[in-house]
Amino acid sequence: MSLCHTDCIQKPLSRAFSWLGKLVGRYPWWFLLIPFALSAGLGAGFYFLPQREANDIEEQFTPIGGPAKSEREFVRTHFPTNDSEQFSPQRLYTEGLFVSLIAVSTFDNVINVKTFEELMKLDEMVQNFAMMDFATDETLTFQHLCAEILGKTCMTANPLLSAVPGNVSLIETIPISYPMFQDEIFLGTYLGGVTLNSDNVVQKAKAIKLIYYLKEDSESDRERSLQWINHFMKLFSNHTLQQAEIKVSYFTATSRQQEFESTTETVIPLFSITYFVTITFAVVSCIRFDCVRSKVWVAGFGVISSGLAVLSSFGLMLICGMPFVVTVANAPFLILGVGVDDMFIMISSWQQTKVKKNIEERMAETYAEAAVSITITTLTDVLAFYIGILTSFQSVQSFCIYTGTAILFCFLYNVTCFGAFLALNGRREESNRHWFICKKVAKEKDDSRSPAYNMCCVGGGYSHTSGKETEHPMTNFFRKHYGPFLTNIWTKVFVLFLYGGYLASSIYGCFQVQEGIDLRNLATDGSYIRSFYDDDDLYFSEYGPRVMIVVTEEVPYWNSDVQSKIDRCLESFISNSYVSGKSHSESWISVYIDIAKRMNLNINDKNNFISHLSTLFNIVPHFRQDVDIQSGALTASRFFIQTVNVTSAVDERDMLNQVRDTAKSCEIPVLVYHPAFIYFDQYAVIIENTIQNVAVAAAAMFVISLLLIPNPLCALWVTFTIASIIVGVTGFMAYWDVNLDSISMINLVICIGFSVDFSAHIAYAYVSNQKANVNDKVIDALHSLGYPIVQGAVSTILGVVALSAAQSYIFRTFFKIIFLVIAFGLIHGLVFLPVFLTLFGNCMRHDDATKIKAQTNKQRLDDVQRQTKFHGCENKLTSIARPYVDPDCP
Repeated sequence: MSLCHTDCIQKPLSRAFSWLGKLVGRYPWWFLLIPFALSAGLGAGFYFLPQREANDIEEQFTPIGGPAKSEREFVRTHFPTNDSEQFSPQRLYTEGLFVSLIAVSTFDNVINVKTFEELMKLDEMVQNFAMMDFATDETLTFQHLCAEILGKTCMTANPLLSAVPGNVSLIETIPISYPMFQDEIFLGTYLGGVTLNSDNVVQKAKAIKLIYYLKEDSESDRERSLQWINHFMKLFSNHTLQQAEIKVSYFTATSRQQEFESTTETVIPLFSITYFVTITFAVVSCIRFDCVRSKVWVAGFGVISSGLAVLSSFGLMLICGMPFVVTVANAPFLILGVGVDDMFIMISSWQQTKVKKNIEERMAETYAEAAVSITITTLTDVLAFYIGILTSFQSVQSFCIYTGTAILFCFLYNVTCFGAFLALNGRREESNRHWFICKKVAKEKDDSRSPAYNMCCVGGGYSHTSGKETEHPMTNFFRKHYGPFLTNIWTKVFVLFLYGGYLASSIYGCFQVQEGIDLRNLATDGSYIRSFYDDDDLYFSEYGPRVMIVVTEEVPYWNSDVQSKIDRCLESFISNSYVSGKSHSESWISVYIDIAKRMNLNINDKNNFISHLSTLFNIVPHFRQDVDIQSGALTASRFFIQTVNVTSAVDERDMLNQVRDTAKSCEIPVLVYHPAFIYFDQYAVIIENTIQNVAVAAAAMFVISLLLIPNPLCALWVTFTIASIIVGVTGFMAYWDVNLDSISMINLVICIGFSVDFSAHIAYAYVSNQKANVNDKVIDALHSLGYPIVQGAVSTILGVVALSAAQSYIFRTFFKIIFLVIAFGLIHGLVFLPVFLTLFGNCMRHDDATKIKAQTNKQRLDDVQRQTKFHGCENKLTSIARPYVDPDCP
């Protein structure tokens, strides 16, 4: 590490920005107006917003190319649904079109006459819901659109309702065996909260589920069924769901999607609140008691500049045809914080320039110092987001593309549009004009005037010692109090212990984080589907999905060896802890063999085996849908197993992994499938994608830091800080009830970029400082950037704090993780990293240190001489009555 300065890019970049700053200072109006014109043109892209909206839950929140999607395509090809066959929900390759009701007893038991009378009325009300089909001028009820059994009668909403036709008093007399009712009907899906006697007969049940399936085989049937469902939802929501005996919650095939699409509407009012709060904070933090040096308009315009960046970037993406997902609605809140953060850095650098220099020189110095710093953070942020495009979730891809582009525009507008406004404001200050009325004011206080007049109408003061603007009290606090306190040896020891506690609790939390998105969280808090999900979890979680076991290739089923392999395969599934017993599984070939034995049918060769299948189908009609016969060959077939105790995201993940592993171990080629597996697939890629994004982005951050921070050891410390913050955010997600899913993955991508910001600013200022003592270098870095970093952190949090009041999990999660990222980033930037740099961050060679020390001593001597000369000039000015100018005085 002896050759530690890698400034081959940093120095030319600084010179280039210095030239740009001088150009902006010379022609501010051009750099101000061109971005406005560009924003107006690109903003026209919002015309395409309705066409670009892409809020399909499956498309956006399930992995691209997930195995369940190819499995579904195989099932759809070989086992298509057909209205002419007996309808069977377990044989659908999708969730189907349905309306589902859960009736919960108010007296802890639905198995009684009074409850069933209310259930019958409820069932009649649903079946009598009618809608007008304007295409045919028909009035359609459920009876016209229901999924039918052999094309004749509607499938019953609940087997127990059909068991007591016209006489509900029978419900208290018939024995209800559970979970297999009458040895052939599985009740686990329809009856919940069950208490059984020793004979597995239901004594009482707390809830009952009614499911009404509709046709969807043809496009016209599907369209009419969807219209009926939407009509049902409008009317049913107006009915009182609390009756004497039951409380009813409801859900439909379109509920999840519709509720998800409505979440964006809940956050729109928060935009105005956020911009008002952020502008207020920016203005207040930039107010000075000097009526000339106050930068109220500059602060306000900094927020406007961020808004222009959102307008331009989003418009450009919409013109380019990028899909707009609801998660992208988070981005404006984020961009606002980023833009204001860079604005504070620019203002801070401007205030470090000498006020007597002309505007072009001050702009050149401002850009040479600030633009490099914000370039580092911009590059890391943009790169982190663009790396996020590698993920397998389209919702994450869309968010990263939109946000990364917006941050890029934010940077461009900060160094052009905002810089131009800063230069114009500098011209106002140069002519000593009031910040509000732009009228020239006096520079010296008039003792004959009131204090209020002197405060409001006198300004333009600056430090005659340094030639710079008078420092903000918070800036002095970091130099005089906080910096010396932090570099105290006992404070450093305490910080090391504090960091150890932080790291330990973060690592522990990482092992507690839950995976997977709970689909109820895609709806707003007050959504009706949440009560349905709650009832479903509470009363119907004992039995999980009924999983298909699909033989994917043509095998000789008539061969006894193959039959044994199938039996062993099914037995391996049934022996799994997540699978119920053999009595709950379903095997067409086992039934076929039993029927053949009873009827003395020869099925030991291909022709007989296939020709006698018609006998099986006549006896058990629904088995016809489990065998795919093409050109006289059995190309595929399927069996069913019943899963149990799949009550959490961990159970869903483990069950999916175990049944897929079991399928691979079978001696015949099989796959496992259920429509829910489309969503369960996220567990297979979520951790892998997250680790991939974090690793690639962290490596990229190190390279950028190495190129732009002229000290490889400090660049390494910045990378270490990134890793530390990511571990902290991930760990504390568990403490704040945030799951690792496609939504939080977006925020972890943000974490990668944002975790660089504060540490990169401090590291760059530390390395750029020419003092020999590491404590002095850290104090100076905190002095110049401590307050802007605090301003940036607070502004970013204020930019998203309104989301904490959102009625949607998506937006609240966004706030939680951004809060963690900014909080931990601030602590690392202002506490941990400065201490680490003083202990382990000095890589200068001895001769370099000696040279810098000599330069530092010379600089101190020059400062003392200059200050002595200044005091001498002051004495001259006070000793004469007329204006006096000494050419040797500053």
